[in-house]
Amino acid sequence: MCDKDQALPAISNCHSASADSAALASRRRRLWELSHTCHCPLVGVGLPLAYLRKLVGKMTNGRVLADDYEVHVGAVTECGARNRLSEALQKELERRYAPVILRFRVAKSTEQVASLWRSAVANGDVAGAFWAGLTHARCDAELEEQMCRDLHMIQHQAGACVRADMGKFTALQEDHARLTHELARLQQRNQALTQEKTGELERQEAQLLRARADAIGKDAVIDALRAELAQLQAAVPELESRTRLLERLAQMDEREKELRLQITELKQAQPRPAVSAPPPAPKLEVQTGGKLKMPIRLVDQSVLCVGGRSGNVATYRALIERVGAQFAHHDGGLEDNANLLDSSLAAADLVICQTGCISHSAYWRVKDYCKRTGKRCVFIDNPSISSLARGLQEVSGELAGQGAVGTAS
Repeated sequence: MCDKDQALPAISNCHSASADSAALASRRRRLWELSHTCHCPLVGVGLPLAYLRKLVGKMTNGRVLADDYEVHVGAVTECGARNRLSEALQKELERRYAPVILRFRVAKSTEQVASLWRSAVANGDVAGAFWAGLTHARCDAELEEQMCRDLHMIQHQAGACVRADMGKFTALQEDHARLTHELARLQQRNQALTQEKTGELERQEAQLLRARADAIGKDAVIDALRAELAQLQAAVPELESRTRLLERLAQMDEREKELRLQITELKQAQPRPAVSAPPPAPKLEVQTGGKLKMPIRLVDQSVLCVGGRSGNVATYRALIERVGAQFAHHDGGLEDNANLLDSSLAAADLVICQTGCISHSAYWRVKDYCKRTGKRCVFIDNPSISSLARGLQEVSGELAGQGAVGTAS
């Protein structure tokens, strides 16, 4: 195959050696004993080019200046004779393909060697089989030529496959470059998104911390306000009861205004009668221990009696209604709810407090309320009917002295 039949120019100490004329039938052939047509494919296929350059450089002390083709042609030429280079190549081929040589050693005939060669060609492992088959003792000239032909065609096919693979390899390189560029772009985008999400997460964590701090601060303020409210509630006794009473008093004031308005409208709607002397008010004469009897006039007055004996309430009512007043009673906190006392005080025009039958709390509440509002109040020590009558007579005398007898505010 190699048309350049010359020795390596750098190998000057390689001497020609004639092949042995009579080889033993059982001995494997040496490299220089093969035909010259086998050397080119054997060196090209059996030995890597890098190793061949290294081996030639070792033989020439590193003075290999030729290109790869010239090194190949020179090595093929030197294989025709026994010399240092051919012996080194022989040794390397034996070492490299020792397992294949052992497989071919079982062949006892040319047909068996040919069968092993065809099997190696079918499996695609021809380098070691080519060397083991050519050097086998049962390989004749016909099998040697057939093996060289087969290897020649295999090399053509390998070249075509290499060219196809090179095209695929080039396309793969282009796809690889494109995908690498796309991967780099996606990695940059992913990095940018990661940084953005990281920044957003940090901002959200900062907002969460601020919200937690605000919530803790609000909880502290709420606790402080609750404590302050509890202190204020503790400082003001019966705050809830007073609040309810104030609400009820406001409702009663509204109701009173509505009733007064209705009374005014009814008075305006009635025809005016002829002017005549007013009818005499009911009189109640009470014996006051030897003193002169005085009539009691409390027409249209609301009298609240606080305290007294429960068995005398009916007598209290009859006495007060007999002089034209409206009667209201509160036991002073003994049985009635003390919280209703303020509303009863607000609705009364005159308060009679029987101090002998009243609680201390109700007594001070009546006294404080009448002092604050200026409402007329009479305190009676003895809860008897005569004491109540004397209290009414005292109030009636004061009203008569002021010239306001029998009128309602």
